[in-house]
This record gives sequence, structure tokens and C-alpha cells, in this order.
Amino acid sequence: MPPLLKVADRVRAAVAEGRPVVALESTIIAHGLPRSRNLQAAHDFESMLTDVGVMPATIAVIDGVPTVGLDDDELERIAVEEMPKVSSRDLAVAVGRKASGATTIAATSTLAELAGIRVFATGGLGGVHRAASEPFDESADLVTLSRTRVTVVCAGVKSILDIAATLERLESLNVPVVGYHTSKFPAFYLADSGFSLDWRVDSAEEVAAIMAAGDELGERNAVIVANPVPLHQQLDPDVHDRLLIQGMQAADDAGLRGKAVSLFMVDYFERESGGRSLQVNLDLTTNNVTVAGEIALAWAERGSQPPL
Repeated sequence: MPPLLKVADRVRAAVAEGRPVVALESTIIAHGLPRSRNLQAAHDFESMLTDVGVMPATIAVIDGVPTVGLDDDELERIAVEEMPKVSSRDLAVAVGRKASGATTIAATSTLAELAGIRVFATGGLGGVHRAASEPFDESADLVTLSRTRVTVVCAGVKSILDIAATLERLESLNVPVVGYHTSKFPAFYLADSGFSLDWRVDSAEEVAAIMAAGDELGERNAVIVANPVPLHQQLDPDVHDRLLIQGMQAADDAGLRGKAVSLFMVDYFERESGGRSLQVNLDLTTNNVTVAGEIALAWAERGSQPPL
């Protein structure tokens, strides 16, 4: 492992012994959830994994040190302090400046791979923004996953993004997407975006088999496991569609573009849904952590070792 990387002893031992490990991002703690709930949610995500025999490894940059497996004090810092998002492009800057930051999907994937962790649970994937060509705006998640050997469990991408363009980019970047118990690509708050997937898997063992086959073929890309929020937990589709139309119009009226639209829309959904969208976010992330734990267990059972 690179000397700059700090890996908690418990995580390092689990990886070395081939035990199941799941990486968790810190951006959802620092920026995705309100401070009244974020620290408890972070502990809950880790406890869910520990309870089924999986080692959790929450990742962040702490005082310039990329850290895999936060301790309680570090987890509290991420939840309480004002910290920037750190993407893959920002890692060297944060290290060089000895800054702290919450890692995005791109940065978390990068650091997880360096630590030898193969499974990663998150909420929703970043993607191509609507009207991305004015100017072009695409999440670093996509390119990073094209060259990072991790399996990412997510609830698709938010419907505020251009889902069709995101799926096209993933195809162009050679990143496979499989639906978990579904043939439909989910849209974060909704179980079905309306876009179909070519491949469906119905067990964690199937995902582990795909991971192993990719290793044998010498692939270096990620595998995306699209895991929809359960129907009874999704946002009411009528409410969702109304808020999407109204929110996008409000963002346009305010002259917002690119990333500013995404931030505005997340806040708009939470406010106008009376907090319901926040509960959906918690529910789907909990569901993703559960599935990631199952995949990590299946991967460990195969006796596979992380690539060198």
C-alpha cells in the first residue's frame, strides 16, 4: 500500500486475511445528510456490516492523510466539521495542503482500490448533468470507475441528471451495469427510471462470479450493481415528477447551471417533500449497504485475493 495511505489495523488485517470488507464514502455523511442525523447514520451503516461479519471501512482525508477505516473521533469530525468534498482529482491537493475532506465516489473508489478493498456501498452514482454541453458537465465518478477495480452498489443516479446520457457514457467507458433483482435502471428516489438494462443478477454470488471473471480477463474497470430502492420506500412517483418539473424550472429561473443545479434540486426535493426525500435517501443507502455486505461475503467465500 502507498506510504501516504493510512489503513486502520482492523481493515488491513481483514484485507490481508481475505475476510469481507466494504468501503463506505464520507461525502454522504458530510454533505448528503443533515447534522441532526448524519453521525448516527454513519454509525448505523458501519454497525449493519459488523453485525453480519463484514468489516466496514469508511474513507476520508484527515489532515492531509487519505484514511481507510475511520475511528470514532475521525468519523465525528467528518460529521461535525465543515469539510469540502474531495474527488479523485483533489486527492493530491488535499494531501499536499494537509487538508481534511469528505471523499466522493471517485475518490473513495480510488482509495479503496489502493487498500485492496473490492466492494463499495454508496447512495447514488454521479453522472452526466442535464444540458451538459452548456457547458459540458460530467461527474468524475464515471471516468474514475472506468479505471478502478471495485464493485459499486448504488441506487442508480438521481433523476435530476441526464440518465440516458449517463448510461451511454458508462457504455463508452466500458463500465458494466447490472441490475440487482431488476432489469430496470433505478433513479435514486424511484425504483425504475424507465431505462432498461442488458444484464440482471439475482444473487450476491452472481456478482462475485462476475468480479472473478473480470479478474481472469484482466479487466481494470469497476462493476456497477444498480440496486433499486424497495417500492414501498420510494418517493411517490407523482410527487417526484411534480417536484422535478417545478424544481428544474425554479433552477432555470435562478440562472443555475451544472453542479449548482444538482445542489439546488436536492435541497428543493427535501424542502418541498417535507423531508420525505431525505428518508428515501437513508432507506436506499441502508439497502445498498446490506447488499454490499452480501456481495463482500460472497466474494470472500470464493477465496479470491485482491489484485496486486
